[in-house]
Amino acid sequence: MNESISNHKIYLGAGPAALPSTVLQEASEAIIEFQNSGLSILEIPHRGSLFQNILDEAKILVRDLCNLTDEYDVLWLPGGGRMQFCMIPMNFLGDDETAGYIDSGHWAHEAMKYGSHFGKTLSVCSSKNVDYSALPAIPTSLPNHLAYLHLTTNNTIYGTQWHSLPPQKSTMIADMSSDLFGLPRSFSNFDLFYAVAQKNLGAAGVTLVVAKKEMLAKTKRILPPMLCYAAHAQKQSVLNTPPVYAIYISWLMLKWTKLQSLSVLHEENLKKAALLYNELERNNLFYPLVANKTDRSIMNVCFRTKDDNIATEFSDFCFHHNIVGIKGHRRVGGFRASLYNATPLQNVQTLVAAMQEFERKYS
Repeated sequence: MNESISNHKIYLGAGPAALPSTVLQEASEAIIEFQNSGLSILEIPHRGSLFQNILDEAKILVRDLCNLTDEYDVLWLPGGGRMQFCMIPMNFLGDDETAGYIDSGHWAHEAMKYGSHFGKTLSVCSSKNVDYSALPAIPTSLPNHLAYLHLTTNNTIYGTQWHSLPPQKSTMIADMSSDLFGLPRSFSNFDLFYAVAQKNLGAAGVTLVVAKKEMLAKTKRILPPMLCYAAHAQKQSVLNTPPVYAIYISWLMLKWTKLQSLSVLHEENLKKAALLYNELERNNLFYPLVANKTDRSIMNVCFRTKDDNIATEFSDFCFHHNIVGIKGHRRVGGFRASLYNATPLQNVQTLVAAMQEFERKYS
């Protein structure tokens, strides 16, 4: 492996995530001038036709990629995932009602904690007792009185992922922030799903919410418009000044994703994950954090060195080889390689080659 340092970085960060070079190129050109308008994308009016076209096309792309009809509305909202943790129970959980949560990781647990401010919450299953190193077993029968059931499809901190989802048993809500479009799903099984735009969807600064229109009509409280999904839907995501550039980047990513196709991206993601997990199983110096293979994420591969004393050496070794963004989350430590859609197979091959060279030097 070439020991020399170049300017090119192999970026495997968990978020904000890598973006395709074609998207970066188009976005950089739009900063100077957007579509021969004489204006930068940073300058176009948020209530003008140029931005409205972006919103309209993005809505069509989302429905198309998710194989949804126009019974679903597509919203672009500020505030990130934590805002959704608040808005969901604000809108859909009455004071005396109970919402169910599948407690599969830190963010799933946080969503449940936020929900408890507005009504009752019930952990229908949890893997907290094993430090979220595996997915919890979902009960075959769930309480029929739940206002909704909330699920986090991929757990970035621990490297677990729901590859197949439970059949629809009640109103289903899902946080798909870190694996939306990373694999095909039956999106129509969900009444509402959302994703923050810093993984497969685009740059940080906006959240995509896709919900059944009939769901949005079931708001349980009188809310300020900014906290009400129905109000945002009525104003077509322009209730206030929206994050135009973040939505624009998401629009570019939606077009790129459509061009690749979900099936091709999923196949590529499976190859990337298999390559890295196989190396972790083979290499004498590392091991994957998630032992149960059926629970392993293809988006976030979390691992550790068998000897903690060489962890710093491996981190420095990767940096010397221009591999960055692999530090594990502070809650679990170790390392994490995020293999989102825009991460090419070649980057994973480079990481695996570095791990093999590190093994030859340190084993």
